[in-house]
Amino acid sequence: MRLCANTGSQLHLVRPLGFDLDDSKLRRAGLDYREWARVAVHDDFAACRTRIGAARVFACSTRGTATYTTPAYRPGDAFLFGPETRGLPEALLDHGPEAPTIRIPMVPGNRSLNLSNAAAVIVFEAWRQQGFAGA
Repeated sequence: MRLCANTGSQLHLVRPLGFDLDDSKLRRAGLDYREWARVAVHDDFAACRTRIGAARVFACSTRGTATYTTPAYRPGDAFLFGPETRGLPEALLDHGPEAPTIRIPMVPGNRSLNLSNAAAVIVFEAWRQQGFAGA
């Protein structure tokens, strides 16, 4: 939520979440940004996809075919991240040639970045390409 609040992005969460948004421990850990972040919670990915409409959806995965710097991002593009423990299921990886599955290059043999770091890297690249609109 902090990343979204500070970049003007909207956060879409898809159930099941694995955490309670009203939990006091989450608020203490930094989710006090909820009042500044635009957050929507969806019952499933289909509902999320309906809500975001015609946006290009870039699946983000270590199994991606393009680096995150390859696409020319446009306003309204969306990024799909899976659970930190296992990533996206195979069925959600392919969104076609216009929105390839993207990855962050890393040193071979290392564990991948945690979810918040990976999201920050990709969101800031897309925002940079838009000239940091709104900053």
